[in-house]
Amino acid sequence: MSAVKPRILTVNQIGYPASGPKSFRYAGAGGAFEVIHAATGEVAFAGETAPARQDEAAGTPVSLGDFSGLSEPGTYRIRINGEASSPFVIANNPYADLHTGLLKAFYFFRCGCELKEEFAGPWAHQACHLAEGIVYGEPDRRRDSAGGWHDAGDYGKYTGPGAKAVADLLLAYELYPQAFRRTVPLPESDGRTPDVLHECRYELEWLLKMQDERTGGAFHKLTTKQFPALDVMPEDDLAELYFLPVSAAATGCFAAVMAMAARIYRLFDGAFADLCLDAAKRAWRWLLDHPEVPGFKNPADIGTGEYGDAQDLDERYWAAAELFRTTGDEAFHEAFRRLALQQFPKFELGWADMGAYGSLAYLLDGPENTDPTLYARLKEELLTEADKLLAICSGDGYGISLTPADYIWGSNMVVMNRAMLLLMAFRFGGKTEYEHAALDHVHYLLGRNALDYSYVTGYGDRPVMHPHHRPSVGDRVAEPVPGLVIGGPNRGLNDDCMMEHLQGEAPARCFIDDELSYAGNEVTIYWNSPAVFVVSHFVL
Repeated sequence: MSAVKPRILTVNQIGYPASGPKSFRYAGAGGAFEVIHAATGEVAFAGETAPARQDEAAGTPVSLGDFSGLSEPGTYRIRINGEASSPFVIANNPYADLHTGLLKAFYFFRCGCELKEEFAGPWAHQACHLAEGIVYGEPDRRRDSAGGWHDAGDYGKYTGPGAKAVADLLLAYELYPQAFRRTVPLPESDGRTPDVLHECRYELEWLLKMQDERTGGAFHKLTTKQFPALDVMPEDDLAELYFLPVSAAATGCFAAVMAMAARIYRLFDGAFADLCLDAAKRAWRWLLDHPEVPGFKNPADIGTGEYGDAQDLDERYWAAAELFRTTGDEAFHEAFRRLALQQFPKFELGWADMGAYGSLAYLLDGPENTDPTLYARLKEELLTEADKLLAICSGDGYGISLTPADYIWGSNMVVMNRAMLLLMAFRFGGKTEYEHAALDHVHYLLGRNALDYSYVTGYGDRPVMHPHHRPSVGDRVAEPVPGLVIGGPNRGLNDDCMMEHLQGEAPARCFIDDELSYAGNEVTIYWNSPAVFVVSHFVL
């Protein structure tokens, strides 16, 4: 557990784009401040904070200090009331290294291959989980299960969450290709195919193994029956693996992400694109043949993450949108239009509520290729949702779109998902307030928050050091695996560690940097993926 006392003066510990808005937060009355050169103490800018406002989520008054007038590149600190902030840079392209680190994290999540020191540094380990998996309920049926990404701080692999993570990365590449010009590097780096597509393919090839060859449906997950101990390295987790039953939610996500992959990989590998599209169409046929399917529930003897989801209309909606966008087939368009009339969230990006991926796929297809009335309606709903988020941001002391009630398990996913929506609203609506609000969410993630933490391991002056992540606990390396976005404050205090240490804390302060805190300090692929998307927008 970290014992470092947080500052009440908080900044983005990486830095700020030279041409953009810049501000810090001070948990108190504020007043006159100076921006000083970190090396010399020379004053580069002076100003006065705005009057403090009570912040309900943080439980304190918060003052905002704006220093947007300073654009000279350099390394600085803020000085106010005798306190100095973490150092930070002002630069034309301050997030390039962070972006690479957030993407490289997916390499560290890889299952089924050796992570060699050449690419993994001190976090290298042997190949893991190479055994065939057993189809649950069919003990004599075994299937290849190797590959893909470990989902989180454990070693399970899950179809729906994996599809969300791939979708975020593919969308980021599609919309911000300039952010992916750098080599990570990865073992597959070849100077031709962007590394993000190499990394996504590693997961996609595993996802193809999750399609039941007998039916076309997608198995919900592949896990052992119970989680291993927290210090068990992946290669030492030797319990039997099980393919858990096919679910409609998993099959919808599978169909959607395979259709998406078919479109994006077409320029790089036509045969792989054909394979993905054929798999997507087969999964779609399963969905048509199974219009009403109960939500997935863990069998009684399975204790790994359930990812239960009784509502599958959103996954079907996403699948129809991606298949229509990729193929232009009017049958998929008609299916999408029918599903769009159903009641479910159309602009949520979580692993359970996938509706926004369908809406965004349709909007990205453009008004010339879609139903003009439906296109206009979805665009209006997106901008309305973004305006609601802006209203929350304007009342929040740290400038983000979380209400006190939104500090839930995985609140940093909510932060990044909402920043994604704001950036999509900026794309379709053009209002700069959307873009600036999304950047405020990046600032929050990287230290400008109530606890002065960078919620990305290995990045910033005061990053989280003790994530609930089995390789980081078991590898005997002092530093955790870098580039991992952790879950963040959780007012529900859903683990014993939080219950013991955080009683009575304000929602935005319900976090402890302790490896035992799985409900606040765990990591997942689908918390990293929206962060990659959002940061991609701000990388030159």
